[in-house]
Amino acid sequence: MEINIYSLPLAALSTLVVGFVWYHPKIFGTIWMKESGMTQEKMKGGNMLIIFGISFLYAFFISFLLQFSVIHQFGALSLTGGDASKALPSYAAFMKDYGNAFLSFKHGALHGFLTGLLMILPVIGTNALYEKRSFKYTLVTGGFWVACFTVMGGIICSLMQF
Repeated sequence: MEINIYSLPLAALSTLVVGFVWYHPKIFGTIWMKESGMTQEKMKGGNMLIIFGISFLYAFFISFLLQFSVIHQFGALSLTGGDASKALPSYAAFMKDYGNAFLSFKHGALHGFLTGLLMILPVIGTNALYEKRSFKYTLVTGGFWVACFTVMGGIICSLMQF
């Protein structure tokens, strides 16, 4: 298994790029500000270096976990106890046949999309219900994370080789 050390940081960085586009005032930024109660004055009060830095760190954590959802080969590796050198010969034969199957941007994006849609959107939606936020807020914020998971999944999956 050859892990591309750039895949997870690149996937994490992609969330900042997606956010820059998604929350632009001409896309969803104005709607998000209205629905979240955010104002220009409140935004000016934050240290953007810290905000972007911690956002990147959180996105890196997400990308670390997301790789196990978008790369099927980790499931086969987990059956060996995580140590391929101690696996039976059938594991090596299986990986020879299927080791690089489904490692594409398209496949990773599909699984990232499904993870965002079926896991993250419901979490954000549930929080929004209890916080008495609008359905628009849920769609904008949840949609952002669905888009991020889609891009992140594509990046992670396309850069991995077994």
